[in-house]
Amino acid sequence: MPEVHRAATILLVEDDPGDELMAREAFEDDAQTSELYVARDGQEALDFLYRRGAHAGAPRPDFILLDLNLPRVDGRQVLRQVKSDAAVASIPVVVLTTSSAVEDVLACYGDHSNAYITKPSGYDDFVGVVRQINQFWLDTVRLPGA
Repeated sequence: MPEVHRAATILLVEDDPGDELMAREAFEDDAQTSELYVARDGQEALDFLYRRGAHAGAPRPDFILLDLNLPRVDGRQVLRQVKSDAAVASIPVVVLTTSSAVEDVLACYGDHSNAYITKPSGYDDFVGVVRQINQFWLDTVRLPGA
């Protein structure tokens, strides 16, 4: 029997359709309690967060899963913007990226990411990591909006 997590709104910022699909499958168990929204580039993520254009009615996410290597506006810029704006800075940002470069890890923590996770390459490992992220942020910590 799957665990029941508290309701949450999650913004996944991911341009890779395969990684998006695996993340959706990882969140599938919580489909009745959590809403997963996807932004496919950094500009769309910022539009979602600031409720601009097609995202005028977007909900405030409880946390963000952020890839770094994105088209238009990259994830590093999104992270810096989010964490430098008091209106959205309290939203936890978990960097979930292919990069394991020390300079990326240090830069993201320097820009106040809440966690930095290198994407596993295998399907089962990827889905497992995303489920662990979900469990931690929905079952263990107290989120700002909760």
